[in-house]
Amino acid sequence: MKRCIILMMDSFGIGGAPDAAKFGDAGADTLGHIAGWFARKKEQEPGASFLILPNLARYGLERAHKMSTGEKLPHPIGSPEPLSGAYTYAKEISSGKDTLSGHWELTGVPVMFNWGYFPDKPHCFPQDIIDGLIHEGNLPGVLGEKHASGTVIIQELGEEHMRTGKPIVYTSADSVLQIAAHERTFGLENLYKLCEIAYKLVQPYHIARVIARPFVGEKAGEFTRTGNRHDYAVPAPEKTLLDEVYEKAGGVYAVGKIADIFAHRGITQAWHATGLEALFDATLEAMDAAGDRSLVFTNFVDFDSTYGHRRDVRGYGEGLMTIDRRLPELATRLQPGDLVLVTADHGCDPTWKGSDHTREHVPMLFFGPEVKPGPLEPMDTYSDAGQILAHHLGLELKRGKMQEVLK
Repeated sequence: MKRCIILMMDSFGIGGAPDAAKFGDAGADTLGHIAGWFARKKEQEPGASFLILPNLARYGLERAHKMSTGEKLPHPIGSPEPLSGAYTYAKEISSGKDTLSGHWELTGVPVMFNWGYFPDKPHCFPQDIIDGLIHEGNLPGVLGEKHASGTVIIQELGEEHMRTGKPIVYTSADSVLQIAAHERTFGLENLYKLCEIAYKLVQPYHIARVIARPFVGEKAGEFTRTGNRHDYAVPAPEKTLLDEVYEKAGGVYAVGKIADIFAHRGITQAWHATGLEALFDATLEAMDAAGDRSLVFTNFVDFDSTYGHRRDVRGYGEGLMTIDRRLPELATRLQPGDLVLVTADHGCDPTWKGSDHTREHVPMLFFGPEVKPGPLEPMDTYSDAGQILAHHLGLELKRGKMQEVLK
């Protein structure tokens, strides 16, 4: 049996890419800066801990970081011996540093065009989008209309939204329009229908995604977002690895927001879960369901949405340690022929200025019963890793250089 499992550690960069300065990200290093933050805390607070990732270390994470940056981590994340994985880093060739670009490039479809973005100013959306939302959604109006943190804006405008029935419409540095609404007073289905309207309205502006952001709570300071987020994404312009596996091999088992990211195309079965622990549980369930020549693909979104964008260094590091602690559970379920890839779609250095993604190299860590431990060549595009996975399943992508990772 041959299966591939992708563990997408959303936003887990390992050092600035060659073109990082173009994005204002020269010096960004998600892993390095998190490890440094924990090391400083350990010096200041004797009861604190270092960033310890022993399983990822054995799969080559620390070595991949040094290969990427030329520098050692501020403190070892665990013993790298015995080395149990094949490792390297990859740079992104897509034009942007967004979620869709990273996922599509990994699966063989780099984004070589420019997405549309909304300007960072008050009333940032074109009037025809706002008018269309109000008219087609039968709304009394909208709130927000600006760049904002999703967790902040619901505290700012949540009470007014509940009182008036006006949804909160906002964006970020990504190519996205987001709509926040209260699950009880506005209704989840109403929010989803409104996002479907918004998806059609933003198409002339080349916007990558519309995201439904439901929340609950009764007053400012108590509002919290729920796990019923839904992304309405533009489909990839060409066939991805998911399409190939869905059509020609054993099927695609998507966990987390993977189905949304790929516009529900090339998906055999999907699991939705909230939080790192639940996403890992769902990954194990998906592996139990997946047969020969299948792909299990999980996105651990919390690293990006909860920790990276929120600049929560402690939370990010603790989340990494949570996943690392559970990796042996996954490893014990691997069958002969299984191939696991631990990677990311971009960086989001929680020590960096602002709240945007950061342009970084990402780790490419392969492990499994038949993987030959050791370094791989640095990858000129994420698609190189996608080609390795495709080849393992008896398929081939249009893009990507093949490297041998098996014994």
